[in-house]
Amino acid sequence: MARPDKAAAVAELADKFRSSNAAVLTEYRGLTVAQLKELRRSLGENAQYAVVKNTLTKVAANEAGISELDDLLEGPSAIAFVSGDPVEAAKGLRDFAKANPLLVIKGGVLEGKALGADEIKKLADLESRDVLLAKLAGAMKGSMAKAAATFQAPLTQFARTADALRAKVEQGGAGEPAPAAESAEAAAE
Repeated sequence: MARPDKAAAVAELADKFRSSNAAVLTEYRGLTVAQLKELRRSLGENAQYAVVKNTLTKVAANEAGISELDDLLEGPSAIAFVSGDPVEAAKGLRDFAKANPLLVIKGGVLEGKALGADEIKKLADLESRDVLLAKLAGAMKGSMAKAAATFQAPLTQFARTADALRAKVEQGGAGEPAPAAESAEAAAE
């Protein structure tokens, strides 16, 4: 490969590192072309899976400010560049690796922070962003309903007391002093 081609490849990889939310480094030794194609499909449209050259990837990652991958770039390497939900991509890689043990998740980077293989598997165990947001909205709605009920309770009690006093006055109890008024008169004497 000529020098300008290598420079272009490094620039393209560096752009992918910068524009991605996450990048997961894998080893694909022993997987067939058909299996790699299946893996690309399982990752969805928010992730690109590309076989990379280690030396060019090291240079590109360093240009993008990511030095955490240097130790992982050994053997046949491929990277999943994730532009969408990193949890979805991690789940796709984990599930594919369970079905095809030749795929090895080495590690990766999530929003500039280095992740080990175990951390990526933990990320895959999380629920998707949409599910977590729905749960948060439900919890907030429940909290608001509890707060409304708390504020409503004193008003309801006040309304009952007012209705009871009104009924007493209508029944002719207006001539009798209220209990609070009796205690005020006794205190004055």
